[in-house]
Amino acid sequence: MDHIEPISSGVRTPIVLKRVDSSVDSKRHSWTRIGLAFAVAAVSDVLAFWLEFVPPMQWALDAATAFGLYLILGRRWALVPGLVAEAIPGMGIFPVWVLVVASILAYDGITKKGKISLAADGAHKLWSHFSKKNR
Repeated sequence: MDHIEPISSGVRTPIVLKRVDSSVDSKRHSWTRIGLAFAVAAVSDVLAFWLEFVPPMQWALDAATAFGLYLILGRRWALVPGLVAEAIPGMGIFPVWVLVVASILAYDGITKKGKISLAADGAHKLWSHFSKKNR
């Protein structure tokens, strides 16, 4: 709890500020949902690579992927930039949907209190392990 003393009045009564939870769905995803989201994203990125020269099919695949990730992960604004990036010709060669899922999980791993979820903590440990090996 944070205590703040008012300066203007001579009475020193502490004001207690309470943290308010955000209205965003802050529930952590289960490992099953995380795995399913990465699987959907990976399959979509592989198929998008092969459908690069058939834009209508690729657009349908991207719309289906966005809808599937919406059902798995819930309402996330990071899906919109993923759709925009996939609509750019030539972006099908990059794993955009896998990066979108990874960014959603990394962003969800950071809470208001500064704690890191298991998924983000595991990614951090993996990164530090490989960065130590390359030194």
